Amino acid sequence: MGSVSGWLGERIPLRGAELRELTNEPVPYHLKRWWWCLGGTPAYLFVVQIVTGILLAFYYKAAPETAYESVRYITEEAAFGWFIRSLHKWAAQLMIAAVVLHQMRVYFTGAYRKPREINWMVGMTLLVCTLLTGFTGYSLVYEQLSYWGATVGANITDSVPLAGGFLKSLLLGGDGYNDHTLSRFYILHAAVLPVSMLLLLMVHITLIRLQGVTEFKFKDEPQGESRTFSFFPDHFYTELIIGLSLMILLAFLATVLPATMGPKADPLTTPEVIKPEWFFYVAFRWLKLFSETAAILSMGFVLFVMFLWPFVDGWIRRRWPASEASVWIGIGGVLAIIGLTVWEAAVAH
Repeated sequence: MGSVSGWLGERIPLRGAELRELTNEPVPYHLKRWWWCLGGTPAYLFVVQIVTGILLAFYYKAAPETAYESVRYITEEAAFGWFIRSLHKWAAQLMIAAVVLHQMRVYFTGAYRKPREINWMVGMTLLVCTLLTGFTGYSLVYEQLSYWGATVGANITDSVPLAGGFLKSLLLGGDGYNDHTLSRFYILHAAVLPVSMLLLLMVHITLIRLQGVTEFKFKDEPQGESRTFSFFPDHFYTELIIGLSLMILLAFLATVLPATMGPKADPLTTPEVIKPEWFFYVAFRWLKLFSETAAILSMGFVLFVMFLWPFVDGWIRRRWPASEASVWIGIGGVLAIIGLTVWEAAVAH
């Protein structure tokens, strides 16, 4: 062992003390509370998505003639295929929820304010990419609902002013769903979006390391205790416990509520009920409340304002320094999202 250690030490001149110094970034005391560590949760789930996605890719065939049968083979015949597919599905669901919750935590604690405006916009871009990854993944199964969901999504894209027709053609590979559509969705889902998210995560983490984590002080913190603690091993153990807990939860969900197969896509038969995944319930309900153009423009405006919210909040605080307008706007937005989601989930179609 000594000779192996010496051989490695000569070629990788990094000692234990240097490694501890490199990894032991001071972490604010409030991160001892696990519910403030939501940033690591979607990162862990993203790794699960990549690993299970690679395993699924060995069997998946992105063509209208073969997609449904390949997913059926994974689900019903491949060894542990049902479990891997179910892990992939539930990791996607939990990842979307975790990214939304993390973005909400950042919003309500004001952690997007100067000098962290750019990192907020990076986080918003990650949220959009996460939702798009969920949409493209759902469409790959080539079930009846996923086929018509993709068709409806493309038609909604077509309603975007100026660029709608181009975006729809880019997404579908033509004017309508055709033989090239599934391969485009697959490339987006398995290559373009994951690589984009990986690059954005690198930027996100780099900015966090450069700027540090926003510090918060709570009344129940011990007086006189250091305001920071070491990343390794203290915070690393917290993240490890969260990761192991998520692994147990994913295994439980994948076993008790495994991914199933719906009817194969039939382009000639429109289903009576076309319902997207839960994370698009808000947009689906909004589209039903207004005309298509008005709904698209209003949703685009809200998304644009959310991207630029640090600057909007800064303007509000300069005009009214003691105002809690951002908090009340956030509460109203959360209630609207929950209300529209529950409404769409409960309403008969």
